[in-house]
Amino acid sequence: MVVRAAVLPAVGSPLEITGIELPEPGPGEVRVRLVAAGVCHSDLSLSDGTMRVPVPAVLGHEGAGTVVSVGEGVTDLAPGDGVVLNWAPACGSCHHCGIGEVWLCVDALSGMHRVHAVSEDGRDLHPGLSVAAFAEETVVPVSCVLPVPDGVPLADAALLGCAVLTGYGAVHHSARVREGESVVVFGVGGVGLAALQAARIAGAGPIVAVDVTPEKEALAKAAGATDFLVASDTTAREVRALTGGRGADAAVECVGRAATIRAAWDSTRRGGRTTVVGIGGKDQRVTFHALEIFHWGRTLSGCVYGNSDPARDLPVLAEHVRAGRLDLSGLVTHRIGLDGIPEAFGNMLAGKGGRALVVF
Repeated sequence: MVVRAAVLPAVGSPLEITGIELPEPGPGEVRVRLVAAGVCHSDLSLSDGTMRVPVPAVLGHEGAGTVVSVGEGVTDLAPGDGVVLNWAPACGSCHHCGIGEVWLCVDALSGMHRVHAVSEDGRDLHPGLSVAAFAEETVVPVSCVLPVPDGVPLADAALLGCAVLTGYGAVHHSARVREGESVVVFGVGGVGLAALQAARIAGAGPIVAVDVTPEKEALAKAAGATDFLVASDTTAREVRALTGGRGADAAVECVGRAATIRAAWDSTRRGGRTTVVGIGGKDQRVTFHALEIFHWGRTLSGCVYGNSDPARDLPVLAEHVRAGRLDLSGLVTHRIGLDGIPEAFGNMLAGKGGRALVVF
């Protein structure tokens, strides 16, 4: 069966919206008809070569939809079931899985090396980040889907697959923000908006949002920010002024640039915590001198997938949604079709808006 998809023909090339031929699900596989897919900065990083992906590839990794059919051996899912795509399924047997760090599973992305589909001109296509969500339908291993929790609208559930797990997890699992602590979030995109909501849910305050785009102030404050700053050379000083002169207890960097990582570090108090969520290139080098590391006693941590375990965390997030504490639709600023993905990439590069959601 031919379905429409967004294909990356080569690294650095424009996406092609074209037809692809999907196989029927084999043993242990599931065919999913997408309802929605979020456009994430990681997709942009795959397209421009910041992150490596076998090409040509169908991009997209944040999605939700309904099961169309299942392959042999799949017994816990049936046609019509709502599912969230899980782009980083844990193998359960490597060292990291064995010590409970499933977000660092060494085999989580092995699926993107398989042949996923065939293009109309006969090229073998790989699934970008294993699930190929920028398509009307996809075929994935059963480990790459999780049931949509009760009470979560199916289209909104797509955002749970990356933006929310990452932003919420960065605050709760990595930064371990406690009630009454001050938080600063750099970058008010989809993940940054999720981090702001997570800080509000944690009872943090003040919550400072920082972005290069002044127009994002309303978005940030709707998500939970008490203060908004336009990024500048004085950002760290302004954050300290808003946090009793000390600096924030925790900073969450959602951009992946050397300048913002350094600004996030400088914005925290002595003994503060900086969590880097943004994915930057190898040319983005951050420098520190030995004396400041000793004097400030701060910590700097990377954060993969929000240090989340989707099977554990999705029910928790769903309870926040049902209780009205977590507003998934509040992350979305553009609802588009497949043809709108290239423009959404351009908006991300220009720092415009929050999450763009492809609605099928």
